[in-house]
Amino acid sequence: MKALSRIYIALVLIFLYAPIAVLLLYSFNSSTSTIVFNGFSLQWYKVLFADGTTLRALYNTLLLAVCSSVIATVIGTAASVGIEKFKKSALRSSIMAATNIPMMNPEIVTGVSMMLLFVFIGKIIRIDSVLGFGTMLIAHVTFNLPYIILTVLPKLRQTDKNLAEAAMDLGCKPFSAFFKVVFPAITPGIITGMIMAFTLSLDDFIISYFTSGPGFQTLPIVIFSMTKKRVKPDMYALSALIFISILILLILYNIAQQKSEEKTEKKH
Repeated sequence: MKALSRIYIALVLIFLYAPIAVLLLYSFNSSTSTIVFNGFSLQWYKVLFADGTTLRALYNTLLLAVCSSVIATVIGTAASVGIEKFKKSALRSSIMAATNIPMMNPEIVTGVSMMLLFVFIGKIIRIDSVLGFGTMLIAHVTFNLPYIILTVLPKLRQTDKNLAEAAMDLGCKPFSAFFKVVFPAITPGIITGMIMAFTLSLDDFIISYFTSGPGFQTLPIVIFSMTKKRVKPDMYALSALIFISILILLILYNIAQQKSEEKTEKKH
């Protein structure tokens, strides 16, 4: 049974990571072939850094991902604290059900409905080109919020509620007690939610496609426009760089979280 379980895990890992391995390999291919590896070369990385359109789309994508993840984290953390303070379980369940709708709803439904809402508001305030960075930012914050709440709430429930009350008894104001006692305890959940929101915003296409305007396009939209003809090999290089960056970020976070847990165990 152990051998079969190991084989099964190996097959799952191969199925998940084989496409990424092929992508990394062919980002160093000296030719445009996607079948034959003709030799090692860095030419597609050079072409990538010389492509102004792609770099602009990458900048837009990173800007949108950072802004939406930070805003969603602030709002989601505040919402989690408020939800946790509700005494009535029925009210709390209703709010959680409403919060989870953007996560459970199909992305195409969310994208089309938000586009119609933005266009409707634009007609009311008499703005023709309402779609752009602002509408995409609102849309990304909307579908990121449930993931922030779902990662912060468990940390709040694990935190001893008497700690904040003890801090206020010792002279801290409620705002100060939260940031000195509660906030450090829920920081791992906040960071996890922010990283998740960042990665979700980074690769979102469907909602971005419906809420974007001609003046602001993200990388997934630009790559989709290339599929009508052919995806250029420099996109392999860009995808490889994004994957490596996300991988390094997750490794560093896991190392920092492990060290934090070790320090906490030593204190106890």
